[in-house]
Amino acid sequence: MTNQITPCLWFDNQAEEAARYYTSIFKNSKINTISRYGKEGFEFHGQKEGTAMTVVFQINGQTFTALNGGPIFKFNEAISFQVFCDDQAEIDHYWNNLTEGGEEGQCGWLKDKFGVSWQIIPSILPQLMTDPERAGKVTNAFMQMKKFDIGKLMQA
Repeated sequence: MTNQITPCLWFDNQAEEAARYYTSIFKNSKINTISRYGKEGFEFHGQKEGTAMTVVFQINGQTFTALNGGPIFKFNEAISFQVFCDDQAEIDHYWNNLTEGGEEGQCGWLKDKFGVSWQIIPSILPQLMTDPERAGKVTNAFMQMKKFDIGKLMQA
């Protein structure tokens, strides 16, 4: 086994729904395995028999585990996933799908319907931000945006 780091996302009881949702949005994605709760241990886990315990899935080669652990923990913005996009069509695709049932934030941030935070970012942004001639203008432009607009960033 390699030393791969796999994010584990703790859900109340939506792990399988979330994994299917994410793999439907991102190309080159798949569900790898699903383990399910049995009768044993109900007094500890409280999950209905047959409910997914863990769902291992991949998005663009990155492995994730979704865990149904109950309502103990909630997602917050302290952790987010960055999605770098090469063009406005990609930004629109991810933004529109991931905000469905969720909420828009500032500067390319959003929360999906499960409360997971994402940053939908133009691939060109790091280059623009390291150009001392443009960085301030670009920052001023994106601070006024929710969803990034590559055209407006390039004009800044």
